[in-house]
Amino acid sequence: MRALIQRVTQASVRIGGAVHGEIGRGFLVLLGITEGDTTDEARYLADKIVKCRVFADANDKMNLALADVSGGILIVSQFTLYGDCKKGNRPSFTGAAGPETAIPLYEAFIARCRESGLPVETGVFGADMQVELINDGPVTLWMDTAEMRPGASKRKTNY
Repeated sequence: MRALIQRVTQASVRIGGAVHGEIGRGFLVLLGITEGDTTDEARYLADKIVKCRVFADANDKMNLALADVSGGILIVSQFTLYGDCKKGNRPSFTGAAGPETAIPLYEAFIARCRESGLPVETGVFGADMQVELINDGPVTLWMDTAEMRPGASKRKTNY
């Protein structure tokens, strides 16, 4: 499971021209799911994101989490996070899980984020969406649960 997390001052997702979800200060989370991902990974990743301390404290240090700044989360499914561009000029998306696997895990991730009590908005899985954001900082983080699986390589990945 992969997440691209962007610290934002505002973000929204539109479907068919209408706003489906929007937040003020917080995180825009683009979430990709692959075969073999589990509910435990969805919960773990949600907890890591909710507790991620990248908002400035009184000393201008990245030391505050979403709850500390009354932030929200906008979660958007993003199968293209598993795009493979190694061969040719057209990415392969065979690494992305199919809907039968991905939808329940996407929903488990959303549910776990909502358990935090933070405001959580979403896109619609599989929909054609337009995402607008103002990246604050900019601060953009990448998290991949493959790095925490037993036996997984701990090497740094460059994309």
